[in-house]
Amino acid sequence: QVQLVESGGGSVQAGGSLRLSCAASGRTVNNYAMGWFRQALGKEREFVARIGWSGGNTAYTDSVKGRFTISRDNAKNTVYLQMNSLKPEDTAVYYCAVGRYFRDLVARSSVGDYEYWGQGTQVTVSS
Repeated sequence: QVQLVESGGGSVQAGGSLRLSCAASGRTVNNYAMGWFRQALGKEREFVARIGWSGGNTAYTDSVKGRFTISRDNAKNTVYLQMNSLKPEDTAVYYCAVGRYFRDLVARSSVGDYEYWGQGTQVTVSS
């Protein structure tokens, strides 16, 4: 099974930026879509962003469009989430995940469409 480790979280003031990284072990993830999800206190885990296996087919939840950017470097087996103009509402534990389907052409955004998950990294945005 693939192992995922998120990093880059922390505490920032509103309007600040963070860049999250998700490092995967091995090379399996290069043929799979990758996603970022987040879970705030008292809320369900929600989709944030995804990127296709080849680096295209990106998608974002409405609340982060224009502020967050997902990217990947398959040579490094790593996925990133650049978060700008952070808001207190972005406070959550952020998780990266590997899509279930080999070279999937569909932009899937449901938790159930992702198979492997990292341990999460905390992002706290203060006002």
